[in-house]
Amino acid sequence: MYVKRILSYTLKKAINQFPAVLVSGPRQAGKTTFLKNELSDQFRYISFDDPIERSFAQTDPNGFLKNLNNFPVILDEIQYVPNLLQSIKLDIENRPGCNGRWLITGSQQLQMLQRVSETLAGKIAFLELYPLGIREIGNWDSKPLKNIIWEGGYPDLTLQPEKRELWLRSYMQSYVERYVRQLQNIRDLRPFEQFVAMACARHGKEFNSARFSRETGISLPTAKAWANILEASYLAYFLPPYFDSMGKRTIKSPKLYMADPAIACYLTRQPSSSAAISGAMSQVLFEGLVVMETVKAFTNRGLKPAAWYWRSHDGLEIDLLIQLQGKLIPIEIKPTATPTATDLEALARFRKLAGNERCEPGLLVCCIDGQEQLSYGVTAISWRNFPEWLGGLLN
Repeated sequence: MYVKRILSYTLKKAINQFPAVLVSGPRQAGKTTFLKNELSDQFRYISFDDPIERSFAQTDPNGFLKNLNNFPVILDEIQYVPNLLQSIKLDIENRPGCNGRWLITGSQQLQMLQRVSETLAGKIAFLELYPLGIREIGNWDSKPLKNIIWEGGYPDLTLQPEKRELWLRSYMQSYVERYVRQLQNIRDLRPFEQFVAMACARHGKEFNSARFSRETGISLPTAKAWANILEASYLAYFLPPYFDSMGKRTIKSPKLYMADPAIACYLTRQPSSSAAISGAMSQVLFEGLVVMETVKAFTNRGLKPAAWYWRSHDGLEIDLLIQLQGKLIPIEIKPTATPTATDLEALARFRKLAGNERCEPGLLVCCIDGQEQLSYGVTAISWRNFPEWLGGLLN
């Protein structure tokens, strides 16, 4: 069953405006299904997971392109044939004004984006497809929070939650063996697996590469490189700190979030959905869900996330800061159905520090139904309604 994706509007707009479009994202996020269902009647589909197609494109790129007969094409998993990009560039240059001929996908962010950027600069639009957002999940308006966090957003898992344990174990094994060993040339996988486990244990906390280096016994450059692998493969997201001139010394390390809550639960060995949402990790799991919904709201519209967190050395912290139309919106994230004045103090203090002209009163994302006004001008909003609220501001 195909789940309609919010990115579809942005994709069609990009196809009309650029000769090529790249859709990147994690494996199993639904890129192929998305493109086939949105464009199957307009584009020919070729996957470079197929060794025959991959070999043809590698050994005879010009012959491969000629065999397409000028038909618009989806080239899936382009990272396996990076040399084909130069031939695509020449084809684009020979067809000025011809948009929407090349639709490219890939599951590696770092090296692939660098190669594509260098070769097709100004000729390609970059889009990202993450796992399903809250409003893309079936029965999202009635599905319990604990199930959404426990099952995550990968389409196969949301449609068949009964196979959760086997799916997640297979996914992580495939991730380590296929992406890390084959594409990153890491010979001894045990230290890397320990690094991933430690990253999950630090879900929602500051990422300090020196600490990771000490606790896993790897070098500092390796810790930084492996953090890049987590980000490049979309397994983790690093929320940057907001740098300001508000007269306070601030934390300058990013916060690490596993990009999907099901993987965070699985790798931290949460025993059940109820334990996950009521136990020691309930705050960071809920926080991670809201942070990634924010990231998806921006990327679904082809935008770079204007999202940060803020923490001063004297303890004042804002879970999430977004910037829209030149103004900051501070956001606190609490898994409570009964907001109190204490939940609003940080928002009020931050706005006073930033100034009313620069900063909105702020938002409390929590477990209430709907939306309501609180003290200090703060709006409390349900986690179910937050994606629509943010999407409305971005449209």
